[in-house]
Amino acid sequence: MRIGLYPGTFDPVTLGHLDIIRRATVLVDKLVIGVAINRDKGPLFSLEDRVAMIEAECADIAAETGCQIEAHAFDNLLIDCAQDVGASIIVRGLRAVADFEYEYQMVGMNRVLNNSIETVFLMADAEYQAIASKLVKEIARLGGDVSRFVTPTVQRNLVAKFD
Repeated sequence: MRIGLYPGTFDPVTLGHLDIIRRATVLVDKLVIGVAINRDKGPLFSLEDRVAMIEAECADIAAETGCQIEAHAFDNLLIDCAQDVGASIIVRGLRAVADFEYEYQMVGMNRVLNNSIETVFLMADAEYQAIASKLVKEIARLGGDVSRFVTPTVQRNLVAKFD
C-alpha cells in the first residue's frame, strides 16, 4: 500500500488544500493529512476543530476517489511523522515561486534525515493559487465574504469565531 502524507496547519482548511488533497489521491492508496500542532503560529482553531474539519471535508473526496484519507495530528519533525504513519511520499502544495524556495530547503533537510521518503510537489490549480489560510482568516475577521475560498461548513465555522 502506497501511503502519502500531506502536512499543514490547515487553519482553516481551504479550497486550495482540498484541491491538493483530491489530486494527491491518484498518487497513493492512503493519504494521511498531517495536521500540525504548531503552537508558534497561534492557530485560530483548536487542533480538535482543525482535525474535525479535515475529516468532514475529506469524507466525500475519499468516497469519490476510493482513496483512504485520515487526519493525523503531529507535533514532531515532519520526517518523523512520515515514518510514524508509514508514508513513502510527502505531498506538498505550491502556490508561487516563494513557496518553492522554502520547500526546496525543507526537502534537502528531510533527505539528509531520511532519504527513503520522497517529496512530491503539486501546483495549486490556478483558481486557488492566491488562497492562503492567513488571508482567509483576515477577510473573515473583517467581515468579508470568504465563500470563494472555503466550503460552506468552514465558512460557518469562521463566521462563528468572529461573531
